[in-house]
Order: sequence, then C-alpha cells, then structure tokens
Amino acid sequence: MKQPKPNFYNLAWRWHFYAGLFVAPFMVMLALTGIIYLFKPQLDSLMYSSLLNVPAGHHTVPADDLLQRVKSAYPQGQITQYLPPVNAERSAQFVVKNAGQELNVFVDPYHGDILGEQDAKQNLQAIARAIHGELMIGTVGDRLIEMAAGWGVVLVVSGLFLWWPRGQAAGILWPRLNSRGRVLWRDLHAVTGFWGATLLLVMLLSGMTWTGFWGKQYAQVWNVFPAAMWDNVPTSDVEARSLNTATRQTVPWAMENTPMPMSGDHAEHMNHGATNAGPAAPAISLQDVQNIATQRKVEPGYSITLPTTATGVFTIAVFADDPRNDATLHVDQYTGKVLADVRFEQYGTVARATEIGVMLHEGKMFGTFNQIVVLLICLMILLSAVSGVVIWWKRRPQGKLGVPPLRHDLPKWKTGVVIMLALAVIFPLVGASLVVVWLLDRLLLSRLSRQTESASTSS
Repeated sequence: MKQPKPNFYNLAWRWHFYAGLFVAPFMVMLALTGIIYLFKPQLDSLMYSSLLNVPAGHHTVPADDLLQRVKSAYPQGQITQYLPPVNAERSAQFVVKNAGQELNVFVDPYHGDILGEQDAKQNLQAIARAIHGELMIGTVGDRLIEMAAGWGVVLVVSGLFLWWPRGQAAGILWPRLNSRGRVLWRDLHAVTGFWGATLLLVMLLSGMTWTGFWGKQYAQVWNVFPAAMWDNVPTSDVEARSLNTATRQTVPWAMENTPMPMSGDHAEHMNHGATNAGPAAPAISLQDVQNIATQRKVEPGYSITLPTTATGVFTIAVFADDPRNDATLHVDQYTGKVLADVRFEQYGTVARATEIGVMLHEGKMFGTFNQIVVLLICLMILLSAVSGVVIWWKRRPQGKLGVPPLRHDLPKWKTGVVIMLALAVIFPLVGASLVVVWLLDRLLLSRLSRQTESASTSS
C-alpha cells in the first residue's frame, strides 16, 4: 500500500507565525518611513520652498564669497560641506556644525543672502531616514533592522510554501471578495504575499546592503577595486564610509570601503589616521574645487566635503539617481590635483547591480514611475502585515498566543532543513536568533502548550 505523502504544512506555518510575529511591526515601520523618504523631492519642495527655491539670475556669487557669508553668520561654526545649486532656480547649501547642532544653511547664489537654516538631523526626511535605517538608536537599531529584514526573507520563503497554488487559484491568485471575516483577510494576506513575494525580496535584499553587519561583510566581498588604482596615491586608514551618516548620504555605496587619500607632498610619511596632523589649511579655493567638478562633468547635485585636517582632501561626490552618473573625486587641498576619480565604469559587476538595486529601492532610478511602483510595494507590505495580524487575532484561542501546533510524528523535512540552514548561514543574525527561537519553542512554548492542553482535559 502506498504510504501517504508527509504534510509539513503546519511546520512551515509555525515558522511563518514566529517570523511574522517579530517582523510585522518592523515591516509597518519600514513601509511608513519608506513612503515618507520616497517622496522626499516633492515633500521638500512643499515644506521648504522658501529655502530651496530662488528666482533665476544672470551672475552667481563665487563659492568662496558664499562661504565667507556663512562663516560671518556662524563665527563659531565649522563648515563641513558645500552643495552647489542643482539648477538655476535652486539655492546653494552649506552644512555647518554649530553649538552641538548640524545645520543645513541655504544661501541665494545670486546675491549671497542667507535664506535660512534647517536642523540637518531633526527635519522630517532626516528623521524618517534615521528611523528607517537604525531606529534612531545607532548600532542596536541597525542590528534589529537587519535581523527583521533577514526574518522577512524567512517570512517570504515560508509564505510561498504555505500559499503556493495546489489546484486552487481562488484565495491565492485572486481574493474571494464575496467572502467575509477571517476568510477575506486570509485571502488578502495570501494574494498580496503571493504576487508581491519577488518584489519584497528585492526590497529586503537591496536594503540589507546598507546594514552595518551583513552589509559590511557583503561589501568587503563584492565592493572591491583593483589595488593598482591607489598605487600612486598616499592613502590613510580612514575609509570613505566615514563621510556617510544615518541622516546624510555623501558617497555611493560602492565607494564606502575605499581608502581616503591624503593631501601634501609628504603625506605618505605622516600619521596614517591623519586625525592628529593639525587643522586643514587649503591652498586652493572652494571655487577651484567647484570648477574641477564642472570641468570633469560631474552631474549637478554633487556635494563638496571640506578637509578637516592638514592631510585631508576635498571630496566631490554625487550619489546619483541614475547610478551610471555616480562620481567620487578626491582633490589635494594644496595643489588641486585630482588624487582619485571613480565612476560607475570602475565599479565591479556586483557593485553595479547593487547600486542599481539601491536606486530602485529608493524609487529614484526611473523618476515618478519608480516612485509609484515602490509606493505600491509599500502599500502591499502594509496590507500584508496588517492582514496577517488580523488573521492571527481572529483565529487565536481565547487567552492564548495561538502558536500553530507542531506535530512530532512527521519525519525530518530535509529540504526545509537545508533552506533554513542556508538562510542561517547567509544571514548570521537570523541564524543566531533562529537558535534562540528554536530553544524557546522546544523548552518553553511547547511545554506551556502541553500544560495548557492537560489542564483543559482535566477540567
């Protein structure tokens, strides 16, 4: 007699439940903050029009004169960055560290008037970005986001197994809208997850490239350049990633692992960290650096980061909406020599794909169309998370957590074990938390469940 095929449905369901319980709040947060940051161009124009927009003029004030205006307005401040106008109707911008604050200071490029300031870390977009990337709590938040994203992959994989069409299309390929209650919510959850699985995986994996643990390891493997690129350039132990923060993106992802060059003829004999080499004293002007960017055809929207030490460099960088226009240039602060000029063409194949993935993730690569697609994905994530919570709430027994039952009479699901081990290896934080959840499940939750069942039977 033919043995019945083992059914591992409830095992996948159990892990899907655990993953969803942890991931759902993070998915809601990531979707909401992602929507805010997605429409940054439109929201900025709406909220900060008086700071961003100026009437187009005929002659612009040299960058160094604008710099002096800002220095006069903030005599105790340290100017760290200059962002030339993106077009003829936009203001120039300086980043100033002043009295413990980081300020975005906006200047009319035609008259030199200071239009106003904005707290660089407390405006809507900066807060949304900081929450999205690290919950505004630094490294711990970054690791939690990374763990949630990794478990999100587990959620998608287990969800596909649960909802894969097995001779029934209704409720999986399309919702049964004539249904009511938990069945309708279940259909909305299944259909949204089924059709959105690939898109969600793309969003999760492209976002994880920015995480501090997995993303850093990923970058060390794939984000490399030929060593010969730096052979004739004195370099420090500082990496370009130091120019990026939770609220501000300066250099592209592909450049984060590259060493920062050093200025000066004898820089190679100086302290490599360059942190104790004295203050910066540039011999070239800010306008000279801007002219280099123009001559080298760097796309508008770039920033110029000023050197802070005697061996520091000017860094011209544009994290372009279309990664093919990315540019990162390091300029000697004394001679104006371009020590490095790295473009998209120098990126490795994986780095190129990653940069394109990041721009698709942020909704920038194809303009409004890309924004609409990512908005729909975010709405799908919200619907999937909310519907999953509603399903759980409606089906859980009164006064219980409602963990799906685990049958102990099933043989080992070898394919499932291989998949989970692979995910644990690829995403180490998922692997570590997987062990913790498994131990809790075996030692605590299963025991509590049996005790509850025994109590119910006795009564």
